Amino acid sequence: LKHYNDETAVVFFEVEILDAKTKDKLCFLDKVRPALHSGTFYPQWYPARQSIRLDPKGKSLKDEDVLQHLPVGTTATFYFRDLGAQISWVTVFLTEYAGPLLIYLMFYFRVPFIYAPKYDFTTSKHWVVHLACMCHSFHYVKRLLETLFVHRFSHGTMPLRNIFKNCTYYWGFAAWMAYYINHPLYTPPIYGEQQVKMALIIFLFCQIGNFSIHIALRNLRPPGSKTRKIPYPTKNPFTWIFLLVSCPNYTYELGSWLGFTLMTQCLPVAFFTLVGFIQMTVWAKGKHRSYLKEFRDYPPLRSPILPFIL
Repeated sequence: LKHYNDETAVVFFEVEILDAKTKDKLCFLDKVRPALHSGTFYPQWYPARQSIRLDPKGKSLKDEDVLQHLPVGTTATFYFRDLGAQISWVTVFLTEYAGPLLIYLMFYFRVPFIYAPKYDFTTSKHWVVHLACMCHSFHYVKRLLETLFVHRFSHGTMPLRNIFKNCTYYWGFAAWMAYYINHPLYTPPIYGEQQVKMALIIFLFCQIGNFSIHIALRNLRPPGSKTRKIPYPTKNPFTWIFLLVSCPNYTYELGSWLGFTLMTQCLPVAFFTLVGFIQMTVWAKGKHRSYLKEFRDYPPLRSPILPFIL
């Protein structure tokens, strides 16, 4: 806990820190002032790695929680849990998004050892293959730029193991999709140019919508804060979907990949879209429940990800 040199404080606390698993005593702090920060409870680990709780199986205390406002007496017992090695969200996002961008381009340019030697550094004769490469690259360049300049994260870090899990998912699917889309034997969509153009419109519309939602969410949180507010539609028409959906960024993301699936008519893309939809639905339901729990005046008409359906 971080000590604040507030000379007006008259109430001191005794704080005991126990291991959340073994219940062993880790440390005892005497004459602790009322305002504390969990980062200096157990200085053996850096703050992001620590979870301080009132109950061994309870939720972690927030960094901004003040000791005198917690449901404890002047003799308080807290439980410590090591969250393991941590890594910043920005690092994870940049790594998991840069991979698909580069991997896809390797297949697009048909670098050696991917296809038969006679196809090395050749290009596809189908214009939809080139369009698909531009759309896929645009999507991940957009994600990289949003990570650097748009997103504001409520948590600075995540477990280090997540980078391996996330990269396996994104990099693996990118390779699988790119292999078939850029394959010399690839065949264009059955309905030809009309199908591709319709898919492109869907893709671009949803990409703009997704970006608009990210900007709206960014504007809800002042720089350096962890403030949570109810997102509402803005003057941007792409944000009006907030009237019906709690997480329209996922709705637009789903639409983008449905458009890409229609454009390429490729089974691995369809499977990636399905898996992504399932995962985003889990995230959306979690955020929707969090909104309902935190805000009593939360709009009742909203669904997590699909209006009136899901």
